[in-house]
Amino acid sequence: MEQKFTYIGKIADTIKSLATGLSVTMKEFFTPKVTEQYPENRKTLKISDRHRAMLYMPLDEEGNNRCIACGLCQSNCPNGTITIKTRTVVDQETGKSKKVLEEYIYDLGSCMYCQLCVNVCPKDAIAFNNCFENAVFDRNKLIIKLNK
Repeated sequence: MEQKFTYIGKIADTIKSLATGLSVTMKEFFTPKVTEQYPENRKTLKISDRHRAMLYMPLDEEGNNRCIACGLCQSNCPNGTITIKTRTVVDQETGKSKKVLEEYIYDLGSCMYCQLCVNVCPKDAIAFNNCFENAVFDRNKLIIKLNK
């Protein structure tokens, strides 16, 4: 139901609304500001460990990639950011064929950092790091081959 105000009631309601707005503004005016002086503080800058900046492939103890070329990361990527090129190799001892990773291509320019690829990887072969300085003038430089 619509309220009917008198002339004095409208003025009082306006002053109350103005005071509420000014109190929020004044409270924010006196809170201390936190400003990072980037790039001057680049050496002391602390980025959160949970920050997702760029995909990389951690290595195992022997210095090899953990990727088994299953293709789950590629099929779960909503933007098609990941492209996996594989080849089939026959094991000499068992005679069985298996997929081997040829190229793991990552398009940083179209990645939306959803982490679906990292969550679905059965061998923890990919992860995000904190390298956030990825500005380039040519988008082709954002297409990166991650495996060795």
